[in-house]
Amino acid sequence: MHEAAPVKRRCFFWRRTSVIDLRSDTVTQPTEAMRKAMSAAEVGDDVYGDDPTVNMLEELGAELTGKEAALFVPSGTFGNQLALFTWCPRGTEVILGEECHIIQHEAGAASIIAGVQTRPISAPDGVLKPDALIGRLRKAELHEPATSLICIENAHSLGHAVSLADMSAVRSIADTWQAPVHMDGARIFNAAAALGVSAKEIAAQADSVMFCLSKGLCAPVGSLLAGSGDFIKTARLKRKIMGGAMRQAGILAAAGIIALTDMTKRLHEDHERAKDLARFLAEIPGITLDIEDVQINIVYFAFAKAKNPEINAGIVESFAKAGIRISAANDGVFRFVTHYWVGDTELETVKCTAREVFSS
Repeated sequence: MHEAAPVKRRCFFWRRTSVIDLRSDTVTQPTEAMRKAMSAAEVGDDVYGDDPTVNMLEELGAELTGKEAALFVPSGTFGNQLALFTWCPRGTEVILGEECHIIQHEAGAASIIAGVQTRPISAPDGVLKPDALIGRLRKAELHEPATSLICIENAHSLGHAVSLADMSAVRSIADTWQAPVHMDGARIFNAAAALGVSAKEIAAQADSVMFCLSKGLCAPVGSLLAGSGDFIKTARLKRKIMGGAMRQAGILAAAGIIALTDMTKRLHEDHERAKDLARFLAEIPGITLDIEDVQINIVYFAFAKAKNPEINAGIVESFAKAGIRISAANDGVFRFVTHYWVGDTELETVKCTAREVFSS
């Protein structure tokens, strides 16, 4: 009798009951602790300022960023656009990096809501260079709009944590020019973990800062906009105009409190898994990846074959069959994002699948 041939083991876990989602950290689900806190949240009418849970969240957000006050808003885009609407007179100009979220992913809202002109400039790795910035600043005259605001982003949506020194250089120029600085700090706590500093130290480089409670912090909804007391007082009125004044929002704020008190302390775990994944991917032939570029929980890598639309779609489908959601490559460049729901077991599944898919 002949012995049966050994079965070749594959790493696809066909019986997975949950999906591994690497498309973004926006896909995170609220934790069990958040769900319990939401169900038990004490609420009131936040438009009247009567919601104690929202008030607690706003006070905590202001404290963590070193600002006088903070305001709960529905989303990061809402918070950024509210900042522009609050800072900028209509017809003025906002200077910001050409790859920043406000330019790339906020649907041209600045021209609609604040009525401002955005003037993007080159910002390698998310850094506004002093010479480039100074060369774009303008005072109002017959043919030119005045610069009313400078925007920076940290962590940058391309996955970089911008240093305190680089932000300070922008801050110094803005002070000289007497222009305020707004920071899109959607992932400010990721930046803080990557730089080994506090969120307060990062936020000190800006007059206002928006930061998300969702993404890597796992809250289901919401962001905070923080700044001076007068700025937030004006922003509260503008939030009403934009339709962002919510009623018994404490149910959402309860999750936000846990996001800030607990989830900010574990972001380094997501960063380490992203770096681990990057080191693994870099060893696969055909993949191009600079490991030094992986500073937070976002891994960008190039796979030249994915420039072919059929191959690109096939890669996405192959991962899906393994229970893993990824976004299609953009001109051959993929983005994988780690988060709370991608633990060590899930990471091993991703690595094993990646080896099979990209090596086939």
